[in-house]
Amino acid sequence: MTTPATIAGKLFLIFYGLVGCAGTILFFNLFLERLITIIAYVMKSCHERQLRRKGVLPQDTRQTSGNPEVDSLAGWKPSVYYVMLILCLASIIISCCASAMYTPIEGWSYFDSLYFCFVAFSTIGFGDLVSSQNAQYDSQGLYRFGNFIFILMGVCCIYSLFNVISIVIKQSINWILKKLECKFCQRCQRKLFRSQRNVVVPGTVPNQRNVSIESDGVIESDTDGRRMSGEMISMKDLLTSNKVSLAIMQKQLSDTANGCPRQMTSVSKPNGFAGGVGALGIMNNRLAETSTDSSDLNVEKATDLGKTMRS
Repeated sequence: MTTPATIAGKLFLIFYGLVGCAGTILFFNLFLERLITIIAYVMKSCHERQLRRKGVLPQDTRQTSGNPEVDSLAGWKPSVYYVMLILCLASIIISCCASAMYTPIEGWSYFDSLYFCFVAFSTIGFGDLVSSQNAQYDSQGLYRFGNFIFILMGVCCIYSLFNVISIVIKQSINWILKKLECKFCQRCQRKLFRSQRNVVVPGTVPNQRNVSIESDGVIESDTDGRRMSGEMISMKDLLTSNKVSLAIMQKQLSDTANGCPRQMTSVSKPNGFAGGVGALGIMNNRLAETSTDSSDLNVEKATDLGKTMRS
């Protein structure tokens, strides 16, 4: 176990760790970007081949100019879930191959070797199992080189897999929050509707009721809660106009903070994973957006609602 023993060695480790860890994170991000680019290229080629088999795309690539299907395919991105599946399979294959090497050489069981692979590849590093610590091995140079290659490839794949899983977790949290928001909005609308039933509206008589002859019951007037004067605005229209203004203002502030407004197109729409730096930014640029950002969706709905109100 190599550790610094002197004060000078410990100080060197601190300063060297700042540069070394930052460079390692940069290397992992660059590896992730190249890996996602290769996966996206392969999956896009397979997707184009499937479309040609179905007859959606022409067989001759020279006839693709001006085709709307080809134009929409230009911005096609692979799904996050397919990329996660590919990275998971790659991590499992690397771990199984590394375990097959560790089991006979280190004398561990196959399960302990798999456990060591996950702990080492995920950089958890408990230290209960450490490879290449014996004084002498059979084919020691070849084993240490293989150990280095497996750990490097395993850490890169697990790092990429963790980033994809973090995006899926974030998407799940956004979905849960959206569902909770919808439920709370429905409850608020019900409370608002109940409170509006007792609102005095100009042009109507308060607590106006009709008596039913057949049932001898009291029936509320159909005009309760409606706007009867062109000079007054109902509570529902007032809240709707406020939502439109707040949503548009929120969108403008977001665009100003980001430096430039994002273009909304029918091909790609921002979602809960939009933006981000480092690995999240790479994943957002390279992978398909599988969820819809609630704020941008509210802006679109508010804009359409505002046009409807103006018309």
